[in-house]
Amino acid sequence: MNVNVSDTPFENIDGSIKTKITVGVVGGGVAGSTVALRLAELGIPVTLFEEGTTLVNGPPICHLHAGGNLYREISDEQCVTLLRQSIDTLRVFPHTANIRPTVIAVPLRDSGNPDTLLPRLKLLKNVYKKLIEQDTGNAVLGDPDEYFKIYQQQDLINLAAKNLPLMPVSLDDWMVPVAKNLNLNEFKYPIIMVQEYGLSIFRIAATASLAFDKLPACKVYTNAKVTHIEKNDSKNQQAWNISFQRFNKQLNDHQTENITVDYLVNACGYRTGSLDDMAAVTRNRMVEFKAAYVTQWPACEGIWPEVIFHGERGTPNGMAQLTPYPNGYFQLHGMTEDITLFKKGLVSSTKQSAQPKLEEHFISKLKTQWKPFEVTARTQRAINHMAQFVPTFDDAIVSGNPLFGAQQIPGNDPTLRAADVSFEDQHYARSEIVKASSAISAADAILDKLVEEGLITKDIFAGLLSREEQFQMTHALNTEDVVRVAEQLAESRHFPKALAQPVNIAKNQK
Repeated sequence: MNVNVSDTPFENIDGSIKTKITVGVVGGGVAGSTVALRLAELGIPVTLFEEGTTLVNGPPICHLHAGGNLYREISDEQCVTLLRQSIDTLRVFPHTANIRPTVIAVPLRDSGNPDTLLPRLKLLKNVYKKLIEQDTGNAVLGDPDEYFKIYQQQDLINLAAKNLPLMPVSLDDWMVPVAKNLNLNEFKYPIIMVQEYGLSIFRIAATASLAFDKLPACKVYTNAKVTHIEKNDSKNQQAWNISFQRFNKQLNDHQTENITVDYLVNACGYRTGSLDDMAAVTRNRMVEFKAAYVTQWPACEGIWPEVIFHGERGTPNGMAQLTPYPNGYFQLHGMTEDITLFKKGLVSSTKQSAQPKLEEHFISKLKTQWKPFEVTARTQRAINHMAQFVPTFDDAIVSGNPLFGAQQIPGNDPTLRAADVSFEDQHYARSEIVKASSAISAADAILDKLVEEGLITKDIFAGLLSREEQFQMTHALNTEDVVRVAEQLAESRHFPKALAQPVNIAKNQK
């Protein structure tokens, strides 16, 4: 079957022609889905191809990264970029955040000094305050004067003597369960609380699916494997032929279909290099396989913030991350090679191929499933790693499959966290996000490129100044509907429903 999407102009609701430019987006993860939403919300015809059965099913997204405070090794510039991108993300996807702060603690055994984190936090606080002065809609991380707070040991001793609050309101309320459960003599001071919120991969997936159902400009193909792409210059303009396979139930066989689009977006995640190879373009990149682990803590008391215990990445004392969900569920990261990281799990592209090659046992995990003994062993190691800092966590239990995936990192710097998009001079863009909060920035850059190349004009989004106006259909979704679909997605992927549920409390206030 051959379809030339360019020959079918999209019409506004009133019947007027909005644009003839057509875009193909390969990859329905958070990057591809966000690009497709950005364009479809403006009425730009876009076709989204996803090989899997559902959208946004990739690496273990759990954190907004509103300032990059988990990564003390990255530059201040990257942190400011992540702050701006995270604010955009919350404005576009208001149903997807878990509104709770994050605690950052430096163990005595670690070589770091928590005082070195303070200048960066003050910088981020000031940037956040200025962004609010420019647009009050940017105040999505609470009061800028409470962007972060520091606690000395005596402060925590005092908080540990208080009763657990039923519903945290102040930053001190959030800190009470932490103060009660840590061995306070094993840390350097101050311990810091910062407005780094959680981000639900399941509610992002639900938001995308529900929005596409209401956006006629976007055609979504799931279970669609792109097998070939080829430049098409037959109309004296650059275009792309896309061949893809879908299963035909009537024929009980896979059927190849072909579509022609004017512009191609490569949003294939860790397989971005495979499409680059098809397009005969070169690119340096890395791919890293990582995993987080799902546990339930029966002895959990109180409503917890997220807690980060700093440590040297890749060593037995690597960072430990405790991410809370409802009903005593926690997601764990341990940045050691026998928990979240993997030996030979970081690979690079070569001169022969833009696609880094993971070893076969990683590919097997990505395509099929983990071996049960490995799930149990790695999750238990994650529990033990966390129990070094939260002793009562030692009775947590394995409660689901790992959240895992392969993360692409453009270029040659494995510490890069703020990245979004790159272009080739042939109507070809790559959305190369490392963190989910960069997806909006990548979509904006692609839209700007379409304008720059004369494929669309700015008048199609004239007057849409705020993020809410630019994503009207997405922003208008009902929270209950988003959560309901997110829970269904979590269960279909064999995860507890709690991982899809929001923390049902208001934003922190004084």
